Amino acid sequence: MAGSTFGNNFRITTWGESHGPAVGVVIDGCPSGFLLDFDAMQKYMERRKPGDNAHSTARKESDEIQILSGVYQGKTLGTPISMIFYNKDTKSKDYDLLKHIYRPGHGDAVYDYKYGIRDHRGGGRASGRETVCRVAAGSIAVQILNALGIHFTTTTALPTKEELDAIKQSKDSVGGQVTVAISGVPAGLGEPVFDKLDALLSQAVFSVGGVKAVEIGAGKKCETMQGSAFNDAILSKTDTGIHTRSNNAGGILAGISNGEEILVSASIKPTPSIGLQQDTITDTGAPTTLSVSGRHDTTIVPRAAVVIESMCAITLLDLLLAQNHARFSDLQS
Repeated sequence: MAGSTFGNNFRITTWGESHGPAVGVVIDGCPSGFLLDFDAMQKYMERRKPGDNAHSTARKESDEIQILSGVYQGKTLGTPISMIFYNKDTKSKDYDLLKHIYRPGHGDAVYDYKYGIRDHRGGGRASGRETVCRVAAGSIAVQILNALGIHFTTTTALPTKEELDAIKQSKDSVGGQVTVAISGVPAGLGEPVFDKLDALLSQAVFSVGGVKAVEIGAGKKCETMQGSAFNDAILSKTDTGIHTRSNNAGGILAGISNGEEILVSASIKPTPSIGLQQDTITDTGAPTTLSVSGRHDTTIVPRAAVVIESMCAITLLDLLLAQNHARFSDLQS
């Protein structure tokens, strides 16, 4: 299956299915000699796990990090880091009804079209379970970036608890927005033309299941703004970038970081698995109806936030490593 690898210099490859024995990630290109804080990594993983509230899936996985290679005495070796997460709380029988039925909003039909076969248990490879691998890689990328003075503040926009309760009671679901603000990013990251920083961040965030729109800085608001209002007045300059009065550009100009805070927002669709009856078809094309039972989130937004943050971190670290080769003087140092 192509398309399971992301990045060039800090490269991750995820593997595994939702109801298979395990899922995991291999990281290639992680710099050597970095002392990992395993407690911080595990705490980072906790942000993705189902919360203690009525709107998260009831599936409980420990997601305890097990590192198989690439780390010795707590330090990265510069060799591939492999991490594995065993699937222990699977209830595959809950999906027996779906073996020959296409769920609206899911990838069931398109997987059949592409591969001629699919794992219907929990969505297989298309399941949100895969994101545990991205967060594991992100837990390392964030630590390295934090050590370099780059920090993340991630927030979510959701309906109120009362509104979420009502949506769950009605057997429906809802989406929302995640915004990642990244401070301390030096100017100069990103490549002109096709590998612009905003293009790569958008690709990274769009690769997260459920994301239907990505905005940088002012985003869609720019449609209604005039140039005099949108342009960010430049006030000063330092070794790490410029300082502007506003930040409509979201920290990126001409596809390259300018030193200001990078702002990335993602719009996330409602969870497709809902208890309401929906029209669909079987894999032979016969019409039928379906109401999805089992363990599902009323909204995936709170859990998706750390996944989106992780993909932003992986992208930035990848580009920071590439930037070390942007000048001939870098090769001489």
